[in-house]
Amino acid sequence: MKTLFILLFSVLFMTPPENVYQFKLNSIDGEPIDLSTFKGKKILIVNTASECGFTPQYAELEELSKKYKDQLVVIGVPANNFGGQEPGSNEDIQTFCEKNYGVTFTLAEKTSVKGEDINALFKYLTSANNPDFTGEIKWNFEKFLIDENGKLIHRYRSAVKPLSFEITKNL
Repeated sequence: MKTLFILLFSVLFMTPPENVYQFKLNSIDGEPIDLSTFKGKKILIVNTASECGFTPQYAELEELSKKYKDQLVVIGVPANNFGGQEPGSNEDIQTFCEKNYGVTFTLAEKTSVKGEDINALFKYLTSANNPDFTGEIKWNFEKFLIDENGKLIHRYRSAVKPLSFEITKNL
């Protein structure tokens, strides 16, 4: 009975996250990434994969990161949720990204972006209000644009290229 009361209390009075600054990830090297350290900059969070038709977007993500480095942080989050297209270890992924695309932007450790084991950040991102759409991620390389206050302001499907006007007009 006590456990049920505690569960009911937490569901009723738990405040939902207001922004991404309440979340942390681990870098691909295992170091903590506190998203609140990016206050004042926009953040583009992208679920990535190394063996996908959209994998060449790593090059544009790198270019976007360099071009807008004073106002934007790009974070790639490898995930193996779609067609097993990210089978490698964190070390494999990092080596692949550096060797093939010269990636220097932040890479998080491999995580789940949908399903029963969805990472808490992606649970928030897929349900947070934005002018585009909500719901689960459909494929690799979906993009979430966060404003300088940690709020989700736009969401883009996989086919939207990182350097497209659709994204850059909001930076």
